[in-house]
Amino acid sequence: MDLHLIGASALARRIKDGEVTAEAALEHFIDRIERLDGALNAVVVRRFEQARERAREADRALARGEDWGALHGVPMTVKETYEIAGWPTTAGIEALREHVSERTSVAVQRLLDAGAVIFGKTNVPAYASDLQTYNDIYGTTHNPWNPDLTPGGSSGGAAAALAAGFTPLELGSDIGGSIRTPAAFCGVCGLKPSFGLISTRGHVPGPPGALARRDLSVAGPLARHV
Repeated sequence: MDLHLIGASALARRIKDGEVTAEAALEHFIDRIERLDGALNAVVVRRFEQARERAREADRALARGEDWGALHGVPMTVKETYEIAGWPTTAGIEALREHVSERTSVAVQRLLDAGAVIFGKTNVPAYASDLQTYNDIYGTTHNPWNPDLTPGGSSGGAAAALAAGFTPLELGSDIGGSIRTPAAFCGVCGLKPSFGLISTRGHVPGPPGALARRDLSVAGPLARHV
């Protein structure tokens, strides 16, 4: 199967057209992670069973004629800095090692509302504040093209996961290059949108539960294809 080579929108069309089920698409990416991520360390939080149930429900919904939205049944990962209720969110900060989110960030909720199946989170440097990707909680993420090199940061796990074919779509964040640098280092696509266009409520840092937005910080997509 070539599902890890096509774009997220093409995968969404295949799922809606019945060419592949959401469950089969999810299993394709899970299999690649389980076989290949050991040396890269890109997808550091995994909720595969939870995602499997959502993928099955996405397939049942399609069979009933329901359309959840543009990403109906599409599996994807998000940067570890985004809060998801019941999931760990640390931003690689030792003081947050045991932090489990009580709420879901606005941007992630919008992805879920569009039908996405989120099955994992990708690695970041501590405080999401470096041009490489290492923290004391999850360790180092390596570049899929050359494991001796960095994938960049701070959305380094996101870009590495895309380049390795572990996910078709990612949600990153950027102040001074945290989407753009790893996208360039890993040969994938990344966009820093205009400030305020996408909500960063529920992104760590700032502290979990913060209401104020960080100056210059934006949420934005990374993907294999434009």
